[in-house]
Amino acid sequence: MALDGIRMPDGCYADGTWELKMHVTDLNRDVSLRVTGEIHIGGVMLKLVEKLDVKKDWSDHALWWEKKKTWLLKTHWTLDKYGIQADARLLFTPQHKLLRLQLPNMKHMKVKVNFSDRVFKAVSDICKTFNIRHPEELSLLRKPRDPKKKKKKLEECEEEALELEGPLLTPGSGTCAPLYLWSIYSSPGLYSKTMTPTYDSRDGSPLSPTSAWFGDSPLSEGNPSILAVSQPISSPDILVKLYKPPSLLDKAKINQGWLDSSRSLMEQDVKENEVLLLRFKYHSFFDLNPKYDAIRVNQLYEQAKWAILLEEIECTEEEMMMFAALQYHINKLSIMSSDNHMKNSENEVDEVDAALSDLEITLEGGKTSNTLGDITSIPELADYVKVFKPKKLTLKGPKQYWCTFKDITISCYKSREEAHGIPAHQMNLRGCEVTPDVNISGQKFNIKLLIPVADGMNEIWMRCDTEKQYAQWMAACRLASKGKTMADSSYNLEVQNILSFLKMQHMNPDPQIIEPITTDINPECLVSPRYLKKYKNKQVTEGVAKRKFSPGYIRDMISARILEAHQNVAQMSLIEAKMRFIQAWQSLPEFGITHFLAKFQGSKREELIGITYNRLIRIDASTRDAIKTWRFSNMKQWNVNWEIKMVTVEFADEPSLSFICAEVDCKVVHEFIGGYIFLSTRAKDQNESLDEEMFYKLTSGWV
Repeated sequence: MALDGIRMPDGCYADGTWELKMHVTDLNRDVSLRVTGEIHIGGVMLKLVEKLDVKKDWSDHALWWEKKKTWLLKTHWTLDKYGIQADARLLFTPQHKLLRLQLPNMKHMKVKVNFSDRVFKAVSDICKTFNIRHPEELSLLRKPRDPKKKKKKLEECEEEALELEGPLLTPGSGTCAPLYLWSIYSSPGLYSKTMTPTYDSRDGSPLSPTSAWFGDSPLSEGNPSILAVSQPISSPDILVKLYKPPSLLDKAKINQGWLDSSRSLMEQDVKENEVLLLRFKYHSFFDLNPKYDAIRVNQLYEQAKWAILLEEIECTEEEMMMFAALQYHINKLSIMSSDNHMKNSENEVDEVDAALSDLEITLEGGKTSNTLGDITSIPELADYVKVFKPKKLTLKGPKQYWCTFKDITISCYKSREEAHGIPAHQMNLRGCEVTPDVNISGQKFNIKLLIPVADGMNEIWMRCDTEKQYAQWMAACRLASKGKTMADSSYNLEVQNILSFLKMQHMNPDPQIIEPITTDINPECLVSPRYLKKYKNKQVTEGVAKRKFSPGYIRDMISARILEAHQNVAQMSLIEAKMRFIQAWQSLPEFGITHFLAKFQGSKREELIGITYNRLIRIDASTRDAIKTWRFSNMKQWNVNWEIKMVTVEFADEPSLSFICAEVDCKVVHEFIGGYIFLSTRAKDQNESLDEEMFYKLTSGWV
């Protein structure tokens, strides 16, 4: 036997080589190579391909180290530099693998995704394929499981109900596609907002780039904008089968499923063909433009729709009927545009342009083009407003004050004549929580203020007499909570948006009990189960049960309520209705709050920490009330003690905040804070490219 063939007790051979075991996933074949520690990764792959002697394009393949859960992508590194020895087992596997994505519209699509890229980059590639701008707002979430249902039975029900016809394979359907096919993933500027679009006849979305990205997929044949079309819920059974978190604590548990944006899919044990949820993770929607964002707008609308139907966010009964009416209107227009889009191509494009001219929505992170004229002084509000302090025993009910709103401060005087003296009460609204409490039918227009004080939050209620007064004061309070005055260019727009939001909730002041109606409306698919049940019980207690009861009677009553609300939105175009739905969703008090279970320093019990685009909120899980709020604008820095999993946030002029995350890795919370800080740096004058390194610096941490 040759000297170099003698194997030593340590597994090495006499010539210093040793056997490296590898598994080729495509061929389901184990291969051993004689190597030294000085050979680089590229050389190992070359030797492996030569030994396999299989004519195949291996260009997308890479080595994966199972034990260490890491890709060996630095092909110039040696085995010694990676620390690979004879006990290692490597996989030679494609980097791009199929993934089953559940989009915000609850439909599933099969997509080829790079399992070796960081999740942030992988999501950017997915969004580029789907023609969704600003992918930094989205991420991937593991599918929540309903603990009351068996896993297998739940999956079978969902797949049967929600599977999309014709899977999307992007790009190529083979095990490994040639490199040129993957080049579309890195092509910059394909969805630039400055491009000259070719409009789709249905919704005004750009045609040409989308057709290029989808290539030979089903989406490119005849209707590349299928993702921009909303499909009505086909059956109430779908709502029953989907998981609805019963409490705020259960909602918080769902958020532990967010993937780490700084690590690859394989590093996080994501398997090929696994189902992941593509969702808008950060509720800060930048530069939302219907002219270029038809798909993005529709998917946002769908995420909002399902959040309301699955009771992930609270809303009043009037708001629920308004959402149902908008949803019904959108369903009707979507079906009509599907039937007539060839005839009405020019009208549809005109409709989009008209909607752009008439509809302006202020979204956090963006800048409005609507500016005030020359302002020489900051606007003020002054009027009689009822003020109520529920925690102050000396005030048993609302008391009327003459209130003036200057800058970000409300001053309350006993009468108008005393307005030049010392106020009876004064409130600085910077950093406060502003919550609406409105009942249109009852003419109740309340504003709940939770104002930060040294030991928590001071609760104050303000009661307005009219919609106009409420809109003006609510808009001023919302701006003041962010440290902005009524001189801000968004004030007048905010007032109009609030008035528009209230107008959509108006009902017939003298509703009549109607006979059973024949219509295509299906209230079980438009109203959440809780409100559906509540409304039925309400009708019974009000005496409906005294009439001759039939199973369809209550259904007709709810349909009538929805049709009443529909009168307020019936003249809206399709794109405007979707934008109004999104705007109404954003107006809900709980919008954009991501909850996590946490134990605060100095507290023995677990509470909730809520994270939004501009603040942290300590929340009572039982009452859902905010206990304390901390604004990002007042934050100096935040740190994580990775050993004890504690997050510490330091502020400029108040004590630091420390908490330990429960049932979730503190990395998820750290990424939410850093992600919102990153999104706040976006500006319209920037180019379309994302500063990925800055995102990783703010979110990845040091583990």
